[in-house]
Amino acid sequence: MYNMTMSKSGGYKLNDKDIESVIKFLKTIDPENATPEMAIELLERLKAGIHTMVHENPEKLKEIFEELKRQKKLNNN
Repeated sequence: MYNMTMSKSGGYKLNDKDIESVIKFLKTIDPENATPEMAIELLERLKAGIHTMVHENPEKLKEIFEELKRQKKLNNN
């Protein structure tokens, strides 16, 4: 199943659910900066960081992916 937040070009598009999730997270670590604007900026920077990692440090991205697979395997056992 495809994620409904993917655009036709395959890129991630910000959505209200993700923004609200980040605001909730920010409230736990920095309530004064838990705003929609800060949440959007954080999501955009994370997206840009992943894009950069794909081009400049694909081994790090692979390492993160392999760790995700290990965690999923542990959770399924």
